[in-house]
Amino acid sequence: MSVEWAIELLKSAGLFFLHPLFWFFMIISLACGYARIKRERKTFHTRIADIYDELKFTYTKGLIPGIILSVILFGLGISVPLGMLGIIAVVTAVAALVLRANWLSAAYIVGVSIIIGFGLSYFQAEPFLNRFPQGFEINWPAIAVLLGLLVITEGAAAYRSAHVKTSPALVVSSRGLPIGQQISNRAWLLPLFILVPGNGLESHLSWWPVFSVPGVSFHFIWIPYIIGFGQRVQGSLPAISIKTTAKRIAILGLVITAFGAASIWWMPFAGAAVLTAVFGRIFLSLKQRVNDNAAPFYFSKRDQGLMVLGIIPNTPAEDLELKIGEIITKVNGTPVKHVSDFYEALQNNRAFVKLEVIGLNGEIRFDQRATYEGEHHELGILFVKDNQEEEENITALQG
Repeated sequence: MSVEWAIELLKSAGLFFLHPLFWFFMIISLACGYARIKRERKTFHTRIADIYDELKFTYTKGLIPGIILSVILFGLGISVPLGMLGIIAVVTAVAALVLRANWLSAAYIVGVSIIIGFGLSYFQAEPFLNRFPQGFEINWPAIAVLLGLLVITEGAAAYRSAHVKTSPALVVSSRGLPIGQQISNRAWLLPLFILVPGNGLESHLSWWPVFSVPGVSFHFIWIPYIIGFGQRVQGSLPAISIKTTAKRIAILGLVITAFGAASIWWMPFAGAAVLTAVFGRIFLSLKQRVNDNAAPFYFSKRDQGLMVLGIIPNTPAEDLELKIGEIITKVNGTPVKHVSDFYEALQNNRAFVKLEVIGLNGEIRFDQRATYEGEHHELGILFVKDNQEEEENITALQG
C-alpha cells in the first residue's frame, strides 16, 4: 500500500507544474507589474519596484500558507471532484483578467464556483457531466468547509504580507489638493493538496476521510490555487488598515467554516456558508472603503516637515531605513516644509546627508550616511507635492 501511495504522490506533484493556472498566472503577474509601473511612471515619473515584483511575490509568499492548509485538508480528508476543480480554475482565470487581486478572494471564486456547480448539477448539464466523470458527486459540507478554510487562509496571508511594499499613488481631493494613497494588489499561489474521488487509492480507516464515505477510492492531486487581496488606503498607515481588514476576513472564514461543519447535520447550512462568504466579503470591502473615506487624509501636506509616501528600492533612502508614513523635518540641519526645501538642503552638502525624522512611534531620530556620485540625487524618496510645487518644477524644467 505504501508503494501505491508514493507513486500517487509523485504523479500528483508532477501534475502540479502542468496545471494551466501555474503558467497562466506568470503572465497575469507580469501584466499586473506592467500596469503598476505604467501608473507609477505617469504619477511620479519613475517606477517603484520592477516588473517582476508581483511575480516573485505570488510564487513565493503563498508556499507556507499553502502547505499548512494542505496538511489540514489532508487531515480532514476533504475531497473535491474534478468537475468542481475545473469550474474553480475557469472562474479564477476569468476573474484574473481584470488584474485586480480583490476579485480573486476565495469568498468570490469558490463561492461563485459552488453556485455554478450546483446549478449545473441541478439542471443536469449533460455536456459538462460527460466531460468530467464523477464531476458532480459533490460532498457539499466538505466544499463548504473548504470555502471557510480558504477564506481563513486569505485573511492570514493578507495579515502576514499584503501590507509589504504597497504601491504609492496620488489623487486629487474634493478641495483640489493632491493626497497620497497606498495600494495593495497582491495574489498568492497556494500549493494545495486535494483528494479527488476516482478509481485509485482506498482508505482502510473507518474515520478517514472525514468528509467522504468510507471505502470510496480517490486520487491525490496538487493544484496551484490562487488567492487574492486588494485594498486602497488613504486614511491610515497601510499596515494598520490592511491588518484590520485581514483579521475581519479571518473571522468571516471561521463563521463560514462553522456553517460548513453544521451542514453535516443539516444540508441547507452549506448554502448559508456560500451566501455568508460572498455577501460577507462584499460587506467587509465596503466597510473598509467607507471608513477609509471618512478618515482624515493621512498622506497629505503637513504643517511641519514632509511625509514619506514611497521609497524606491536600492537607493540611499532604503539604506537609511526610512519607512512610509514617517516625517522628515530637517535635512542637513535645515527645516523643510516643501519638497523644494528638501532638494535645496541636499545641495548644501553633496557628500553627506543627515535627516531629522519623526518615526512612526512619534519619536524623533537622526538618520545619516555618506552620499556618492551616481546615486539617486533625490535619495529615492517620494513625497506628496502641492499643485504650486508641481507648476514650479514644470516651469523650471522647461526653462
